[in-house]
Amino acid sequence: MSQFAPNLSQEAARPVIRQLDEAAINRIAAGEVVERPASAVKELVENALDAGATRIRVEYTDGGKTLIRVSDDGCGMAPGDLPLALSRHATSKIDGSDLLNIRSFGFRGEALPSLGAVGRLAITSRAAGFDAALITCTGGRLDGPRPAALTSGTVVELRDLFHATPARLKFMRSDRAEAQAIHEVIKRLAMAEPAVGFTLSEVTADGPRVILRLDPEQGDLFDALQGRLTRIIGADFTANAMAIDSSRDGLALLGYAALPTYSRGSSTQQYLFVNGRPVNDRLLLGALRAAYFDVLSRDRHPAAVLNLIVDPERVDVNVHPAKSEVRFREPDAARALIITAIRTALTGAGHRASTTVGAETIGAFRPGQSLAPQPMRPTYAHDLPHRPAQSTLAQAFAFQAPHLQAAVPASGFAEAPQANMGAGLAGTLTQEQDQAGVGAAPQHFPLGAARAQLHENWIIAQTPDGIVIVDQHAAHERLVYERLKAQMASREIPRQVLLIPEIITLSPPDASLILSAAESLAGAGLVIEPFGGSAISVTETPAILGEVNAAALIRDILDELADQGDSQLTRAKIDAVLSRMACHGSVRSGRQMRPEEMNALLREMEVTPNSGQCNHGRPTWVELKLHDIERLFGRR
Repeated sequence: MSQFAPNLSQEAARPVIRQLDEAAINRIAAGEVVERPASAVKELVENALDAGATRIRVEYTDGGKTLIRVSDDGCGMAPGDLPLALSRHATSKIDGSDLLNIRSFGFRGEALPSLGAVGRLAITSRAAGFDAALITCTGGRLDGPRPAALTSGTVVELRDLFHATPARLKFMRSDRAEAQAIHEVIKRLAMAEPAVGFTLSEVTADGPRVILRLDPEQGDLFDALQGRLTRIIGADFTANAMAIDSSRDGLALLGYAALPTYSRGSSTQQYLFVNGRPVNDRLLLGALRAAYFDVLSRDRHPAAVLNLIVDPERVDVNVHPAKSEVRFREPDAARALIITAIRTALTGAGHRASTTVGAETIGAFRPGQSLAPQPMRPTYAHDLPHRPAQSTLAQAFAFQAPHLQAAVPASGFAEAPQANMGAGLAGTLTQEQDQAGVGAAPQHFPLGAARAQLHENWIIAQTPDGIVIVDQHAAHERLVYERLKAQMASREIPRQVLLIPEIITLSPPDASLILSAAESLAGAGLVIEPFGGSAISVTETPAILGEVNAAALIRDILDELADQGDSQLTRAKIDAVLSRMACHGSVRSGRQMRPEEMNALLREMEVTPNSGQCNHGRPTWVELKLHDIERLFGRR
């Protein structure tokens, strides 16, 4: 028998290659595009936005498993376009000639046929100049189009999601969890389009129940975005966020980033967009963490809403079927812009701290009681707090003082001289800063005038409308830390040359990765060189770190490079040493300070970047407004 003759037993066991039918192809594709009800909502709302809708209404039942209905006032579709819209890879967003210049949310042409393959889909639409039409698709089978009643726009109704693939229903979470996922999708898209109105409702047996209603915002970009974020995230976020408007290397970054003292326990308040498209990109999230790494502890997370504007040809959004990941042509430029813009904003924030810190402090004074606004009640003249002028108060206090004190020299802080401000802090203030407080009313400075020191750690300062409580050790620690960092930045980081270079053997990919970052590592004082094959040699390390386990440091840097595309580990270790030096060189808790020393500390805080939080992200000062204090005593 010929050696090329087929063996019948082997032929029977060989798998047969066959062409799948269209319905199976659509169900497989739907598994990539529609993972859960929230995925279907995302695709349908993005289609509405691409159609130019100004108002979008989303309704769901049973977490979206039973019903999803999306209505919009967009341009609509003509009756002849409806069957084409339900065929795979049919889209009005692109013509297929350029897959890089994508300026719309959708472009694949997969969402509607995928939904029709796994659910019962009905589309009613009316375009200008045409009659309304209805088309249905169940399990991939089309019915229509036929005449329907609709004024304008489009209504997409999806019932019994995954009825054609019941196995997928076993992996769905509870109705409440799926509804929360839908809510999150609407929130993100509403942030991306503040000029569009959104309504989210749950359809129950008693009728629709509105979950979220967002009217279109007016004004310019930042005003509209601020109004939308206030309604979605809350007024606390916008009150404690810094506006970000920066550009570099042809990229632009717009949005809001919160102060470090407004940090969160998780990353749930991090919303990132690329050209208005919500993304969950590791590169951007890593850049956000890096921007805050010097002002937050590791267990805290920054809050931010940032939109990176980039030429569509410099970013690839065709990476993942859900379009939640992107790939940049110049990832270093995108990362550098985010870090630089946020750090510049943090520096400009100076001594500013979160307003929520004061509210939390007042709440701590009255455990179990809410600071929610009280119901309105009639106000009478005798209810109004009487606040005489400072001069009147001083005369009244002098009149009420015991006669014995008349012979004793006044020693209160209010009478303390201000001319020698800064003398006790051993050079913490420059002469120019020192003179800034001479002849001025200290209480009119942002942090007021020092009036007392409690328990040798807490400075009490008076402002025109309240009091400020300062943690003297934490505040001065930050001041010394910023001074040390400025000194380090003004000159090259000192290095220590290893007497015997440390040779580290890595895998070829790891060696290539670490050597690609050699230049930036050298700027942080860590010098590495190739040593043949996949080995590297560490020849110099930052002198300030002392003895270094080079192998462990290199492997930690590799983990950071693989996770974030860049490494700040060496710089972070240097800053950690500077932070410890600042801690030991700062005013200690338990030390009594003279009034001029306390005022000098306050004045330097006002002109020092990042002085609103200590080196670990905790607030250095808390402000209590008079009206809050009056509420503690029932005067309001």
